[in-house]
Amino acid sequence: MSNTDNTKKDLNDWLPITQSRNAKWWYSAFHNVTAMVGAGVLGLPYAMSQLGWGPGAAVLILSWVITLYTLWQMVEMHEMVPGKRFDRYHELGQHAFGEKLGLWVVVPQQLMVEVGSSIVYMITGGKSLKKAHDTIWPDYKEIKLTYFIMIFSSVHFVISHLPSFNSITAVSLVAAVMSLSYSTIAWVVSWQKGVQPDVQYTSRASTNTGQMFDSFSALGDIAFAFAGHSVALEIQATIPSTPGKPSKKPMWKGVVVAYLVVALCYLPVSFIGYWVFGNKVEDNILLSLEKPRWLVAAANLFVVIHVIGSYQVFAMPVFDMMEAFLVLKMKFQPGQPLRFITRILYVGLTMFIAMTFPFFGGLLSFFGGFAFAPTSYYLPCVMWLAVYKPKKFSLSWLANWICIILGFVLMVLAPIGALRQIILQARDFQFYS
Repeated sequence: MSNTDNTKKDLNDWLPITQSRNAKWWYSAFHNVTAMVGAGVLGLPYAMSQLGWGPGAAVLILSWVITLYTLWQMVEMHEMVPGKRFDRYHELGQHAFGEKLGLWVVVPQQLMVEVGSSIVYMITGGKSLKKAHDTIWPDYKEIKLTYFIMIFSSVHFVISHLPSFNSITAVSLVAAVMSLSYSTIAWVVSWQKGVQPDVQYTSRASTNTGQMFDSFSALGDIAFAFAGHSVALEIQATIPSTPGKPSKKPMWKGVVVAYLVVALCYLPVSFIGYWVFGNKVEDNILLSLEKPRWLVAAANLFVVIHVIGSYQVFAMPVFDMMEAFLVLKMKFQPGQPLRFITRILYVGLTMFIAMTFPFFGGLLSFFGGFAFAPTSYYLPCVMWLAVYKPKKFSLSWLANWICIILGFVLMVLAPIGALRQIILQARDFQFYS
């Protein structure tokens, strides 16, 4: 082993992703559920109402199938070179596209997903706290959303200092349980309410252009709902691996369980929520359920607890990149002070952006199309084609090209719809209100 290999190994023993590799298969299930089932699930009935029954159901189920397939590819590629593990998305990118290009293809998109999610989760956490507070004390004088985002981020100023991915397993487990709970509350309470008397399933927008833009931004919202891929390899990196027992077996088991949970969360919420409220459904289904008050407040608090976990799962790879960059390129000493300062700065930055631009819905589909589509829908396929070079027109070749084309269409269309939404919302927006 050369000197550089040694420093790499020592650094890997310190970095949060690879510091401890004793995860069990069910850890990957929690982490995947926490990463995947974001607050995005609560926006799915709204996305359905923008697309209508047929297209909505088709896009949702297709996304589930495609992203499960691309996730399988990533799990397979984690150890395709004997004796080597691609612990991070960009390491796989460098293997597929070359040292320089691999970094430039993967890192900007992965960072956009992770930082984008962190910001969106800050906003969601703040909004849900506010909603829970306003539900419990409706007559109390109004407290600004900005303050709720601050209260929410105060938790992260503390738990961001947990050293490694495995040390947040408990946070992640609680978050995964919460996501199942509030999804269930959302669809059961809707079911109990029964179909609203004046329900309509016609398109939300009155004009054809409006309808077209709406369906574009719905695509982005759905893409955001399947955004776990940018942390998939990092989750797999925490699982032990030997030549006889590769990590892909336990990881895949965890992924399948996670995907079943995802289906249990997403499908009932989307279909029942849309069936009950039709095109009058809010962009967060919990806002459509006014009563029973205590249950709606509880569901909102569950969202808060879940989003705490999601924020950590998405922030961990960013901490990993920042710490690696500072040590390798900037020659900082690895240690507690470095970790303390980088993490505090990151939480502070995401909090500040969240307080400044809380257009939740529009941001979601904007990031959704721009960054989630590539990392979840087609980047794994491009890597697969680059590495394994399947025969032209073989099943694998066709499946990958279909995913690439659909993912690319999604990447182009979703941000267009979202931009229009952001512009419409920004008209009557006041800073720090």
